[in-house]
Amino acid sequence: MTTKVVGANTIKEGSYMMMDGAACKVLSVQVSRPGKHGHAKFRIEGVGIIDGKKREEVMPGHDVEVPIIEKKSAQVLSINGDMANVMDEETFETFDLKIAEELKGQVVEGSHILYWQVLNDKLMKQIKPSE
Repeated sequence: MTTKVVGANTIKEGSYMMMDGAACKVLSVQVSRPGKHGHAKFRIEGVGIIDGKKREEVMPGHDVEVPIIEKKSAQVLSINGDMANVMDEETFETFDLKIAEELKGQVVEGSHILYWQVLNDKLMKQIKPSE
């Protein structure tokens, strides 16, 4: 797993963090500071990057895990249904990627795409404009 540990107070809306073992994009962060000697509590809502499920956590202001997202380029070799066989432009590794719903019909053989590697999953994000 490629994650790093940061303080909960550095988590902002739109950033990423691990919630219930899944990489999530943070939708909202609320901080409550109870009492004279109490610790701050963070209520964080997020949505899974891979599965799209909403998650919520309430935690003290200690350390949280943040996924390291690698953004890489690939070329589409072939398309079979809603799967595309792609080749990484740096390592020349070939693998299958699910075509994102918003990119269906736009992904064609020979096009260049941008994909994210999040933990052990790969996710197609956008089509790179042709030069």
